[in-house]
Amino acid sequence: MALWGGRFQKEMDQMVKEFNASIFFDQRMYNEDIDGSVAHVKMLSKCGIVSNEERDQIIAGLENIRKEIQDGEIQFRAEDEDIHMGIESRLIEEIGDVGKKLHTARSRNDQVQVDVRLYVKRRILEIREQLIHLENVILRQAEKYQDAVTVGFTHIQHAQPITVGFIFMAYFQMFKRDIERLDDCLERMDLCPLGSCALAGTTLPIDRHMTAEELGFRAPTENAMDSVSDRDYELEFLSAASISMMHISRWAEEFAWWNSSEFSFLEIDDSYCTGSSIMPQKKNPDMAELLRGKSGRVYGDLMQLLTVMKGTPLAYNKDFQEDKEGIFDAADTWFSCVRIFSGMLEKTEFRMDQIQKHLKQGFLNATDVAEHLAKQGIPFREAHNIVGRMVRCCEDKMKETGKDCQLEDLTDEDLSQVDSRLSKEMLGDIRIEACVGARNSFGGTSPSEVRRQIQAGKRWLDEAEADYE
Repeated sequence: MALWGGRFQKEMDQMVKEFNASIFFDQRMYNEDIDGSVAHVKMLSKCGIVSNEERDQIIAGLENIRKEIQDGEIQFRAEDEDIHMGIESRLIEEIGDVGKKLHTARSRNDQVQVDVRLYVKRRILEIREQLIHLENVILRQAEKYQDAVTVGFTHIQHAQPITVGFIFMAYFQMFKRDIERLDDCLERMDLCPLGSCALAGTTLPIDRHMTAEELGFRAPTENAMDSVSDRDYELEFLSAASISMMHISRWAEEFAWWNSSEFSFLEIDDSYCTGSSIMPQKKNPDMAELLRGKSGRVYGDLMQLLTVMKGTPLAYNKDFQEDKEGIFDAADTWFSCVRIFSGMLEKTEFRMDQIQKHLKQGFLNATDVAEHLAKQGIPFREAHNIVGRMVRCCEDKMKETGKDCQLEDLTDEDLSQVDSRLSKEMLGDIRIEACVGARNSFGGTSPSEVRRQIQAGKRWLDEAEADYE
């Protein structure tokens, strides 16, 4: 009979046992469950609810069970129901009736909450460490390519010239926000629910502040009913995971098309690619594509839990058992994707020879010419129109001659036909490299400004690393 089976006359149907059980996926929280139980029985002892001798027996029994699980000596079954009942049942088997005192002044409702909070806290720190590593890779690559000019796109069309380092620093900001979101999540969830019991607290003289301190939380939760029914921190974690996976997916998408024959902007290391089973020549960016695809998996974990929570009245409901697989899956997926992406990023080389060819397409310096005319006193909207006519002049010449013609190739005669005020001398240096170098507004793409962004990034990263040393 189950530990809760006193009022029942029948055993659960075997099919129902298997449907009801979470032990096959929540057993990964055995360390958290045992840590929570050790802290709880220490508190019970201090408050005079169990004796010191009983406390020591229970802790020794729990530590022995921990070792047995680690050594693979315990095989859980559907009858164990969940990790909490599985461990408690074995404790009673090992030390007898003393083990039955462990569950005093707690419920599985607050027990599972402390387990999951401890688990999520641990995974946040592990994922945060991987994101910090990714940011370090980004900074190194940004320094390497801080002067390398490439094509900037809007609407997947050539837009303006930028540096490769500038792209890296754009993504640095995205992953910086991911780390900050994890820090925010950790701050809000760093409260201990243990001792809230089923939903209303307990009549026993417990010390919840002690258990919070024992388990490394900054304080106990304020309201017992909210404590056992709250899953906001899980949703916040899944939201942070989804946003971060979206960032990975966006860059992975760019890697996939930058790697294509049409672009050939970069060379992904062989160790992060696969071949074709039929086409011998293929080198496929499968890791980039997998990273892009796995974002949908994490989005699904978030939507699943949002859907579970939307119709659950206070306080605890069995629906909440459905939170764990999504949390486990998202944490595992996010962690592995950041690791894979960091490695791929570090071993990718940009093909500047190929990029150079693309710099001559799309009139990348058009905006710079318009801004230059605005500096000469021509209203920007008029300057915009003039440059548009210059582009059309280039396109007409290419049709006539079959040869490439960029804005800097227009002669004084061509320019005067577009507008009588124009001349090559008036336009000045409108080469692509000069245009990039001149974009030194705060946050801009000039190499000097990218260097400033890199230094600012290093300072922020030093502080972020120091926060959790």
